[in-house]
Amino acid sequence: MSGDVLAQLNQLDDSAGLRHLSVHFGLILFLALWIALGWPLWWVMIVPLGIAICFLFTLQHECTHKTPFATPWMNEWVGRMSGLLILQPFEWFRYFHLAHHKYTNDPEKDPELLSGAKPETWQAYLRHVSGLPFWWAMAGQTIKNATGHGSGSYIPDRAKPRIMREARWMLAIYAVAGVSLFFTPLLFWIWILPCLLGQPFLRLYLLAEHGRCAFVADMFQNTRTTYTNRFIRFLAWNMPYHIEHHSLPQVPFHKLPDLHNHMQGHHKVTSDGYSAFTREYVQGLH
Repeated sequence: MSGDVLAQLNQLDDSAGLRHLSVHFGLILFLALWIALGWPLWWVMIVPLGIAICFLFTLQHECTHKTPFATPWMNEWVGRMSGLLILQPFEWFRYFHLAHHKYTNDPEKDPELLSGAKPETWQAYLRHVSGLPFWWAMAGQTIKNATGHGSGSYIPDRAKPRIMREARWMLAIYAVAGVSLFFTPLLFWIWILPCLLGQPFLRLYLLAEHGRCAFVADMFQNTRTTYTNRFIRFLAWNMPYHIEHHSLPQVPFHKLPDLHNHMQGHHKVTSDGYSAFTREYVQGLH
């Protein structure tokens, strides 16, 4: 790939990020309004709303790379907002995720594997997909961060005060949200319950990124690109192009389809959709 092509792929753009953000957040607000106002079949919208909220993880993930927007503060605050909604501290996750990129699928160093290996039994699989371990882990991590006990080998000392402050603000906001439930159940119906029901869909999606990939340093073998439809690519901020992302993480989400075209013939691990991946994955469970 020539230097000119790479420079073009690396170009950040506020407008692309803002367009994508407006539709994603617009979908969340529309579904939340539908439920809040009790429009016909409002209860059917709870799961789609939860999926839309939980997939803000992919936006938060992109913000750790500072690529959705060209303006730095946009990446920071959109990342924090997304993390708040999905109970995942942004400042902490930034370093957790960068360590994942550095040691992808290394059983001894990748924090994603150290925090919980990919499930290989039916019991572990169902527990993982339920999303309950995620909520428990993130609640614990946020409390640890707030008390100054959330350090990891991947977190530099200079970041610890920021991580502590962020966690304390998150807990304060959650406390206010909890108190509001004594006066109105609104947040339960448009946030808490949707997130609980939407998280399994995110867990299934995330398993495809590295699940059953080789424990080697070669990113073309330890990462999977999944071919899927336009809606899922949109909801996941083009992260189904995951080999592409791990190969050149500085390329913004809106340029990943172009990078995919430039990488034709180099993919080693792919899947023809998330249903196909899931069927193949569960066949190997015991």
